[in-house]
Amino acid sequence: MSTSSGAVHLTAPLFDTLTAPGAGPILVDFWASWCPPCRAIAPAIDALADEFAGQVAVAKLDIDAHGEIAERLGVASIPTLILFDNGVEVERLVGGLPKPELSDRLTALAARPS
Repeated sequence: MSTSSGAVHLTAPLFDTLTAPGAGPILVDFWASWCPPCRAIAPAIDALADEFAGQVAVAKLDIDAHGEIAERLGVASIPTLILFDNGVEVERLVGGLPKPELSDRLTALAARPS
C-alpha cells in the first residue's frame, strides 16, 4: 500500500488482499477517469483517506483497468463505493455522495466490532 496521502490506487492482487477475510475495514471507490461524478468526489475520497488513516483504509479501483473485479462484484454504475470489513461487503453506496455523509459511514465502519 502507498504511504503517500490520499486514497490507495488498487491493482487486482492488492484488491484481493485488502478485501480478503481477516482484512480490516476498507472503502473501495470504483471509478473511471471519464466519469464526471467520479472526478467530482475524488478530492473528498482523498481527504477521507487522510482523515481515517489507521482506522479505515480508503482505496480506488479504476474499472477500465480492472473491469473483471467490477464485473465480479456487480458494479453497474459509477461511482460505486463499497465498504468491506473482514472480507465481507457491509455497505454499497452508488453516486456522488457528499463528504459529511461519507465520513459518517466511515466512522460507523471504524466502530464495528472486530
